[in-house]
Amino acid sequence: MVEIFINLTLFVMLVATAIAITRMQRLFGVVMMAGVFSLLSALLLVTLDAVDVAFTEAAVGAGISTVLMLSTLTLTSRIEKPSTRSPLIPLIVVTITGAAIIYGTLDMPNFGDANAPAQVGVAAQYLERSPEEIGIPNVVTVVLASYRGFDTMGETAVVFTAGVGVLMLISGLRRRRRRADEKDREEAR
Repeated sequence: MVEIFINLTLFVMLVATAIAITRMQRLFGVVMMAGVFSLLSALLLVTLDAVDVAFTEAAVGAGISTVLMLSTLTLTSRIEKPSTRSPLIPLIVVTITGAAIIYGTLDMPNFGDANAPAQVGVAAQYLERSPEEIGIPNVVTVVLASYRGFDTMGETAVVFTAGVGVLMLISGLRRRRRRADEKDREEAR
């Protein structure tokens, strides 16, 4: 009962944070609330016993992403510019996507179901054979580093590529700002 209360409380806080993010005009507040959203997501993942995913969410979502967004914010305006377009098309796209996601989850097994594919698949074999096959006692490490090594390497490459892309965008914004400052100085002379 306590666990359900904690999960519901965290979920309500996530929804309230998301609503606050959409209503804010100041971009600094949006970045800070996005960091809070990531930390709440990490807490919710911890309560669902997905500590490795929670750690990644806290490190990438609340840590690196917040720092990158704050550094990008130093190169842009502080207040969101009002949109001149109608939000109807994005609303329709988000509604259709959300409906498709909900439809895709209707045939999922119940949480903790012993007959779920995750429970009757290779998990039991990993637990039994990994200490002898790999020689590492921690099964999560064995799965991520050995059995799913290429997948983990791919995920790492994607995160690295995204980070390099953001850094390239930031450097391009700096160059543009420097050029604009130089142009303003020349006009002032």
